[in-house]
Amino acid sequence: MTRFNRSNNLTGWIVFAIALITYTLTVERTASFWDCGEFIACAFKLQVPHPPGAPFFLLIGRIFSLLAFGDLSNVAYWINMVSVLSSAFTILFLFWTITLLARKLIAKADADLTSGDIILLMGAGIVGSLAYTWSDSFWFSAVEAEVYGMSSFFTAIVIWAVFKWERVDDPAAENRWLIFIAYLVGLSIGVHLLNLVTIPALALVYYFKKYPKVSVFGGILAFVGGLVILAIINSGIIPGLPSVAGKFEIFFVNSLGLPYKSGVIFFIIIFIGAIIWGIRYSHKKANVLLNTGLLSLAFVLIGYASYLMVLVRAEYNPPINENNPNDVLSFVSYLKREQYGSRPLLYGPSFVSRPVSQKRGAPMYRKQDGKYAIYDYRPEYEYEPGSSMLLPRMYSTQSGHPQLYQQMTGLAEGQKPTMGNNLSFMFSYQIGHMYWRYFLWNFVGRESDEEGAGNMLPWDAGKKYPAPIANNKAHDNYFMLPFILGLLGVVVVYFRQKRDLLVLGLLFILTGVALVVYLNSPPTEPRERDYIYVGSFYIFCIWIGFGVISVADALSRFMKSATTRAGAATAVCLVVPVIMGVKGWDNHNRDNRFHSVDFAKNLLNSCAPNAILFTGGDNDTFPLWYVQEVEGFRTDVRVCNLSLLGTDWYIDQMKRKTYLSEALPISLDKNNYAFGKNDIVPFYEIPSVKAGINLKEYLGLVKQENKAIQVPLTSGDMTSILPSSVLFLPVNAEAVKKMNIIKSDLIPFVSDSISWTIGKGDLYKSDLIMLDIIATNDWARPIYFSSTLGGSSYLNLKEYMQLEGYAYRLLPVKVPGASDGYVNTDVMYNNLMNKMFWRELDNPNTYYDNTYLGSPVATARIAFLRLTGQLIADGKKDEAKKAIEKSLATMPDKSIPYDQFSANFIGPLFDLGETKKALEIAETMATRADEVLTWAKDNGTTKRRDSNVYLYIMQIIVQECREAKQEAIAKKYEAIFQKHLAAFNMYGGQ
Repeated sequence: MTRFNRSNNLTGWIVFAIALITYTLTVERTASFWDCGEFIACAFKLQVPHPPGAPFFLLIGRIFSLLAFGDLSNVAYWINMVSVLSSAFTILFLFWTITLLARKLIAKADADLTSGDIILLMGAGIVGSLAYTWSDSFWFSAVEAEVYGMSSFFTAIVIWAVFKWERVDDPAAENRWLIFIAYLVGLSIGVHLLNLVTIPALALVYYFKKYPKVSVFGGILAFVGGLVILAIINSGIIPGLPSVAGKFEIFFVNSLGLPYKSGVIFFIIIFIGAIIWGIRYSHKKANVLLNTGLLSLAFVLIGYASYLMVLVRAEYNPPINENNPNDVLSFVSYLKREQYGSRPLLYGPSFVSRPVSQKRGAPMYRKQDGKYAIYDYRPEYEYEPGSSMLLPRMYSTQSGHPQLYQQMTGLAEGQKPTMGNNLSFMFSYQIGHMYWRYFLWNFVGRESDEEGAGNMLPWDAGKKYPAPIANNKAHDNYFMLPFILGLLGVVVVYFRQKRDLLVLGLLFILTGVALVVYLNSPPTEPRERDYIYVGSFYIFCIWIGFGVISVADALSRFMKSATTRAGAATAVCLVVPVIMGVKGWDNHNRDNRFHSVDFAKNLLNSCAPNAILFTGGDNDTFPLWYVQEVEGFRTDVRVCNLSLLGTDWYIDQMKRKTYLSEALPISLDKNNYAFGKNDIVPFYEIPSVKAGINLKEYLGLVKQENKAIQVPLTSGDMTSILPSSVLFLPVNAEAVKKMNIIKSDLIPFVSDSISWTIGKGDLYKSDLIMLDIIATNDWARPIYFSSTLGGSSYLNLKEYMQLEGYAYRLLPVKVPGASDGYVNTDVMYNNLMNKMFWRELDNPNTYYDNTYLGSPVATARIAFLRLTGQLIADGKKDEAKKAIEKSLATMPDKSIPYDQFSANFIGPLFDLGETKKALEIAETMATRADEVLTWAKDNGTTKRRDSNVYLYIMQIIVQECREAKQEAIAKKYEAIFQKHLAAFNMYGGQ
């Protein structure tokens, strides 16, 4: 082993240790928000997460979960450690990749490298790999149970292996490297498909090595060949092979009368047999290229075989079994992510295009009487002529999206976007806002962790930012040093290794801008998506490493000793990643952060035993799945996700017992809610039932597919309708009174039926199933709606709902005027004060990002506010005082800054005689609002969402002080409010 190899191995492992220590110290101790709760729950019990799944990640997560040794509260930590270890290995292979490529820049054999050369190479590797270690987006994914850490590992090891293969001279050995690379690619399919986009660029490495006389045409052919390989894997293997197996299955079962799975088994036998025959044939004929290609295909398939876990576990129908891919036909749908729909790429409709007809697409099958029966066809829409366009960027018709397109591009209502509008949206929003902004976060600086936050440039260091931004832990200015060092690296590789610059440049584009174009983002996303583009940030960090060589070249004018020059360049450039690490530590350290899990437990503890709880999106549901599936907490409560309740497979799961929760009371049959059936139930008023329709009778008609409530669709099929905007439900009043579920003072309001106006809008399938559960349940089980749901999810039943914490309970008693439900102070006080968890929310050293400070904290503060207000109204001032003190102590300003909901505590504090505390909060919030609004006005950012939030805060403060007869204080704040209101023109500033 040469001196360089010893240094390279030792330094690489030291960098690995630094990354491992960094991520271990900052790792999330439990299940964080978004997909992590679902992945942890699915890894722990090997269940089936959302499409297209990540079976290899789950298998490794399952192994790591065993390190908890039965302590269920530690399972999440150990599965998070999968990302920690994967990310640390990513840094190791990044280091080795940088030193591998940097050797080509120095252009010396390993044995000829001097001490100065070795120091320079080690310095390049250290600086580049540590820059990625402490980069904003990669660090975020490295400390939670998401797939991106492991996906980055596979990207890193594949890139390293390709460049390692490039240095191998022995033909037999280099072919083994190609097969090894194929196996890694196959394994990566079971984690995330991001790894695949590197293939076209890496195909150039193969071309440059195998064809010394390169040409532009040859390079293009090599790149196109890489694209073909990508297409073969992405379309021909991943969904393609199961699709072909599905056709065999249908033929063998339907045409030949053989049992289920016979066609799949036959296909697998002949396909594997064909590969074995091809490998033997190529070996016999000494066809090296064919032999290597077939072996590579075989090893891709071996890696891809981790997906067998999905089929096996779906067959057992575990509690989390998204899409229920238990046969090859549903498995294909799962792999293609068909439940999420598709986005146009090269040609398609715009957001103003209107479908003029619908025709039947591919048939959909389900098992029935030993055959595969067609139960529906996938709809294919045809749009009015001339409404489709090339490269459609503005396509989404989801609620609110057309309005955003119009705001961003200046289009009028109904105006068709031009190609100029398309390109403007793509460059300004999709590339500018959704990629370039993220790139600058990582290598220039970040203003804050607020949603939509901008960048920090070097000259912003002297700016006076308002306290909420200046004190934000993600307020990081790197003074553009990583960016500059990366550009210097690009320059040095341009002059010394143009081929490597081409390969790395293509990798940078394919994992960055090309991915932006492919993903075709809508005008708004549920959260920031920077983690998608870490592949391009990875490549840029290679250039940052090369920047050390560029700095060393610059120092050659002043330092003649190569060793001194290399050491000085390394020391100077090492400042760059150190700044990134120091600046980023506080906003990536997730130690002592527990509220994602506590929020889930608080929501479940808001429910009575054996409850049904309707929830909304991922952040409402995935933490609940985690605490039930992993920690076994409140498994008597059936969590019912409304975003999934419109799918037949999920409804089927709701109709069976899970843990301590009995099956949900759903009367409709499979035929009533199968895919394509009653997806939308249009409102179509029938005069005879205009005054109202009995909900149970209506559901009976839907179940019978009665023609009295059906209308034809353009496809010729019939669909049920909602014939009245008013629904009523009979109530057994005497039985309900004996259940002791109604407050004593509301007992007189219980009647023989409840009646409400559901509205004249169309119903979705999830709404129909909710109504079925409500009607069929007949008040036997408590039914709750999470307070985080959107307004339409409550079905206009709020007046019949009782707030008991983080959830509303549906009861057969109406409180007129209670448009936001009414508060049961006895139940809610006990829940909030005695049953809920608030770990570390009062710790100012714990980092809470925008996700935590959003819905979870808002939900808690609103709950305490509603409880306090009702207690004051009921004359229970002692309890009201304890409740408000609990809220302020649990979520103090020092750790959880006051938000717009906190302003509403000022009035109750005045009412409770806590004038000093009320004025303290008012002064703190008013000073902060004045500072932010002044800064926003001075910097031309009056259209930011938070500007209107702070104007609202000022308005509430003035209003509460005036009602409390604090005229002098109210006058002072009124002057501040009016000053900013005039400057902003509140309506124009939205």
